[in-house]
Amino acid sequence: MAPTRPLRAGVLGATGAVGQRFVQLLDGNPWFEITALAASDRSVGLPYAQACTWRLPGDPPPATRDLTVQPCEPGLDCEVVFSALPAGPAREIEERLAAAGYAVFSNASAHRMGPDVPLLIPEVNPDHLRLIAAQRRARGWDKGCIVTNPNCSTIGMTLALKPLHDAFGVRRVIVTTMQALSGAGYPGVSALDSLDNVVPYIGGEEAKLTSEPLKLLGALTTDGAAVVPADIAISPACNRVATRDGHLETVSVEFAHEVAPEEVVAALRAFRSVPQRLGCPSAVEPVLVVRDEDDRPQTYLDRDAGGGMAVTVGRVRRCEVFHVKFVVLSHNTIRGAAGGAILNAEIAIAEGMIP
Repeated sequence: MAPTRPLRAGVLGATGAVGQRFVQLLDGNPWFEITALAASDRSVGLPYAQACTWRLPGDPPPATRDLTVQPCEPGLDCEVVFSALPAGPAREIEERLAAAGYAVFSNASAHRMGPDVPLLIPEVNPDHLRLIAAQRRARGWDKGCIVTNPNCSTIGMTLALKPLHDAFGVRRVIVTTMQALSGAGYPGVSALDSLDNVVPYIGGEEAKLTSEPLKLLGALTTDGAAVVPADIAISPACNRVATRDGHLETVSVEFAHEVAPEEVVAALRAFRSVPQRLGCPSAVEPVLVVRDEDDRPQTYLDRDAGGGMAVTVGRVRRCEVFHVKFVVLSHNTIRGAAGGAILNAEIAIAEGMIP
C-alpha cells in the first residue's frame, strides 16, 4: 500500500558517489521527500551544493542544494535513512540510528550477514522482511530497524538465479565478473591501473558472492527469526575492468536435473515478483530482460535497462561442464546500490513494516 504522504528521508554519506546516486533517485520519488543530508565532519555545516562535488550528469536537485549537511547522528529530521556509508563507520552509526527509531536502509556490508538483519532483493526474498520483527524484539528497538541490500555483483546474479532455483533447483554455480570502475567508489581505480589492463582481484568481493546469495535464496524459519541458507556451492572470480558503470557476469549453473536452455529462457521471461504487484515506484517490468542476440548484453548498450533497475540476461546456452551458462548485466550504482536500497524501503512501506 502506498503511504498517505511522502516519508521524510535522510541520506548518510550524501556527498560520496553512492550518496549522490541516492539523492538523484530520491528526487521526484512520490513516496519520499529528502529532508536531511549527512556526511563526514569536513562537510558538516555547509550547504549541500557547496559540500558536494556533483559527479552525476546535471546538477544536484534544487530541493537539496541549500540543505545544511549534518552529522551522521540521531537528531536528523527524517523517518527513513538511506546509508551510503563505508562499512567501518556504518556498523556503529547505523545501529545508533536504528536504536533511536529510524528505519535504516543500508548499502553498506557491515550488517548484511547478521542473523536478524534482512538481506533483501525485493523480487527475490520479500518474505525475509519478517526478520524486522525479530530484530526489534532481540534488540529492544521500538520502530527502528536495519535492512540491507547485497553487494552490487551479488544482485544481478541472484536475480537471474531466483526463478531458476524455484523451477529447477540450483546446485552449483561458477561465476566470473567483469566489474566497472565505479564499483570502487570515486575516484575509482587509477588510470594507470585500469587503462590497458584488467585487475583480477577485488578485495572481499569473492567472499560476498559466495555467501550472500545463499542467504538471499534461503528459507525463513517458521518463527521468522532466522534464515536457513540455500544449499548451493558458488565459485566466483572477480575482475575489475575499464568500464564506467555496469557489472557483467558470466554464469554457469548446475541444476538438480538436466535442464535445456529453452527451459531457462522460459523461466526467466515468465518471472514476476511482489514489488511490481504492490506498485512500488522503483519496481520495473520486466525486471529480467532476456536478449536473444549473440552479442548481448553489452555493458554500454544494456546497463540502463529499466532505468538501471532491470537485470539483462543473454547468451543462454548449454554448458560443457554444468547444464546451462549465460551472461548477466546489472547497473552497479543503481540496481546494485542506491536504487536497490530505495526499492527495499518501498516494499517495507508497502508491506506495512514502516513507519
